[in-house]
Amino acid sequence: MSYVGPDFDPPRPPRFRRGPLTLAVAALVPTALVGWLVYEAVADTGGGRSGAVPVTASSATGSASASAPQDGKESAVPPGRTPATARAGSGPLAGKVVVIDPGHNPSNFRHTSEINRQVNIGTNRKECDTTGTSTNAGYAEAGFTLDVARRMRTLLEKQGATVKFTQDGDRPWGPCVDERARIGNEAHADAAISIHADGAPVGDRGFHVIVPAAVHAGSADTRKIAAPSRDLGERVAGSFVRVTGSAPSNYVGNGTGLVVRSDLGGLNLSTVPKVFIECGNMRDSKDAASLTSGAWRQKAAQGISEGIVSFLRG
Repeated sequence: MSYVGPDFDPPRPPRFRRGPLTLAVAALVPTALVGWLVYEAVADTGGGRSGAVPVTASSATGSASASAPQDGKESAVPPGRTPATARAGSGPLAGKVVVIDPGHNPSNFRHTSEINRQVNIGTNRKECDTTGTSTNAGYAEAGFTLDVARRMRTLLEKQGATVKFTQDGDRPWGPCVDERARIGNEAHADAAISIHADGAPVGDRGFHVIVPAAVHAGSADTRKIAAPSRDLGERVAGSFVRVTGSAPSNYVGNGTGLVVRSDLGGLNLSTVPKVFIECGNMRDSKDAASLTSGAWRQKAAQGISEGIVSFLRG
């Protein structure tokens, strides 16, 4: 989700390359979880992205293929449900509500004036939304996020959860980041997660989970959700390592897979436990090979879902 826009414009922190310890973290989930649990949160790390593209009519044209998986495989769940649609079920998560926020929108590039308008993110104002990033071959982040989100919906509904989307490719653009947070709040979600993929320089690899800092400024107050959101983030990160085999980011998070942010409207305005996950770097060929694979996206959906299930079951 590398771009200058609603959530990601701070300067990049120093790079941290994977060493033997980081590789061990990726291989041994218990060790990873211990490391994450003792990880000291560094608020306002920036977690910035370079290679960002401002949202303009000319720079957004690469998103035209957003809804078509590059590997030619269909999404695990067909589109067509509205964000409010949910299927209540029976199972261990019966009565639990999960809000999934697929980052961006496949048609944002057609609505640059709408998505460039400023909205309140709690602590200041930023753009409503952006087009997101893409692989060098043109597989758009907005297509990736929808595909993973739909796969997650299938898995979580089988557990009995009520699943709601912020968008399901059924809107002409957006929604804006403030509305994305509001959808989770109004659903009284037990857990909410925003799905993304990064657009960092080549050589930057791995996933990271973004958790909210304890913000109390303007209309933002995340003090009550900061601790449960961190718990959610740790569980998602641990499951993601175990199921996908992906290692934590080598460019943010100091090898922990966790980053604390205080500048994201989707987190600042949330009143329910919420995290973001950047599943990999679309601009790196090795990460892109995973992100464009339907089989890997199924693993990503499973890893994220299992982390959510673990959080909800306590």
